[in-house]
Amino acid sequence: MIEKTIMTQNKATEMETDLPVNQQQLDLAKQAAADNSAARVEVNRLTHPIITFQTNRFCKRFCRENKYRYVCTLVEPKGVHLRDAVLCEWGNASYAWMLDDLTSPGRLRQFSGKNGARLNDYIYYIANSLPFYERWKDWRFGRKVNVPTYIKEMFPEASKIFFALRAGENIPAIAQKLARSEQPVEAMCQQIMITLTQRKRLHLLNPPTTMSLTDSRGRQQENQDLDGLQTDIPYYDESLELLESKQKLSQAWLQLTTVEQYIIEAMVLDNLDAVDVLFALQKMDISIKPGVAARDTNRQQLYYFRRKTLTKLAKLMKPL
Repeated sequence: MIEKTIMTQNKATEMETDLPVNQQQLDLAKQAAADNSAARVEVNRLTHPIITFQTNRFCKRFCRENKYRYVCTLVEPKGVHLRDAVLCEWGNASYAWMLDDLTSPGRLRQFSGKNGARLNDYIYYIANSLPFYERWKDWRFGRKVNVPTYIKEMFPEASKIFFALRAGENIPAIAQKLARSEQPVEAMCQQIMITLTQRKRLHLLNPPTTMSLTDSRGRQQENQDLDGLQTDIPYYDESLELLESKQKLSQAWLQLTTVEQYIIEAMVLDNLDAVDVLFALQKMDISIKPGVAARDTNRQQLYYFRRKTLTKLAKLMKPL
């Protein structure tokens, strides 16, 4: 009797996971990738609520003094609108960047439609991923530096070591991040620096610099003596305890589902109201409770989901 029950459950699980390919959505993605105008319009329509929400989140997180100087162009504007102020460029520019990143031909061709997946589910997953957020920050702050191919091919950790060296991290910190001993990490660092020196590309490891505005001399004197300009190099050194905590959090974060990550980011990091989060979930038809449709989800269920996810994250960060 028990064996029969297990076989029935396994068969039901296989039927749930082995869904047919969503051919309609797959065709739409292929047509849009081939620059079919009607397909592009439909893809843009599906992507619009996702991009609008993420643009509001990302822009407001790094708005800083812009809200006092410019007129916000977001759907939900931020800041004081001065009569003579010009429009802020970052809202519309971020929208255009996200649209290009999420609906590029290469991105659409990767969509397979397996297990009945919809195209907007695929785009939603990418838009809520950490790599997407980091790419947007690279574009927003102009900090993008590509790791040379000949460095990537040296060893699996080469890219991580490259960025760590560029950030000015020391050998013990890099070794801890990679969970390796210091001796092999030091050897790999030396190998990377030797290779870059031989190819006359050692400048790629230069850390980001900030021009100081504390120099009181006038423009004319500065132009006559360019060597007098100050440069402040950001200080990146952190305690080993903080680095360890960040590493644990990063590893635990990756074990959360996309929806769990979204709820924590929206309600904890961005401190959004439950009404706004529920509206976004309904717009994208995302359910947080099995058997309960997105449109039927209430505030109590959302708060319970948030509390349960925070508890899960805390348990994942605890050592075994």
